[in-house]
Amino acid sequence: MKKSIAALTLLGTAFAVQAQPPSTSSGQAFPSKPIRMIVGFTAGSEVDVIGRMIAHEMAEKWGQRVVIDNRPGAGSTVAGTIVTAANPDGYTLFFNSVSHAATPALYPKATFDTLRDFAGISQATSLPNVLIIAPSTGIKTVKELIALVKQKPGMNYGHAGVGSGTHITGELFRQMAGIELVHVPYKGVPEVITDAMTARLNYAFAPIGNTLPFIKDKRLAALAVSTAARSAALPDVPTIAEAGLQGYVFDHWYGMFAPAKTPRAVVNQISQEVGRILNLPDVKDKITVRGAAVRPSTPEEFDKFVRAEVEKITKVMKAGGVKIN
Repeated sequence: MKKSIAALTLLGTAFAVQAQPPSTSSGQAFPSKPIRMIVGFTAGSEVDVIGRMIAHEMAEKWGQRVVIDNRPGAGSTVAGTIVTAANPDGYTLFFNSVSHAATPALYPKATFDTLRDFAGISQATSLPNVLIIAPSTGIKTVKELIALVKQKPGMNYGHAGVGSGTHITGELFRQMAGIELVHVPYKGVPEVITDAMTARLNYAFAPIGNTLPFIKDKRLAALAVSTAARSAALPDVPTIAEAGLQGYVFDHWYGMFAPAKTPRAVVNQISQEVGRILNLPDVKDKITVRGAAVRPSTPEEFDKFVRAEVEKITKVMKAGGVKIN
């Protein structure tokens, strides 16, 4: 009997140890202090908006502040450099877009290695970029736009910075359409939208969530969306493939990362929390109404996905001869 009691005691102790929350290198349960979430783009950009939704819910659940720190510039590599220099303890997170996968092709001198120096936590969303144009131009279709660009050399388009998801979308479009034009990089999406509305830009690409209010009040015209399927938020707007460029697909995803040496238990805990948040009905509704879809994943799934994205985007950038001066 004593032996049985001892065995049960040991078993109960084992379960108790397993049930304890993960801890950082200091031995404290995670999280025990505020978390800093660095975003690679400007406040008000779509990636910033989605990141803030997640940060708010994290803070509510964990009882610790989650502070958003916007560090735009150089295709999110400014932010990436800060993240990789941080203590890998889970208290510095990186919320970024598909531009993260463009770094190897565009920034060979970056201070970090995209695949080696980050631990994927979870993909967050999948969303289209929208091909937008000023209604005053009178252009109604992608075919009309392409024909005009071919007739009038020197036209331009705008995006949220070299290496951004909007830039990659535009470069893939340019290549597949067989057109030449000037690309104008901005620091963020809000500035792109402003100049697209006034026709200072001949056209632009921007995430659907940022563009929807202006499309609905007819200050912008939407010619197409970049994803394989139409968006439920813009059901009457064709995909770029439907509009004439067969085979065109680009997904402007967002996701969360940490420094590579962050304890795996902490990475897994944060990943599970992101998944929980994205499946909250209220959060899912807020994301869906912005034209995006939630796409939570495990750290392993996200790392594999990012590797494939790096390979795909590198091919696009090399084919276009896109380089950073």
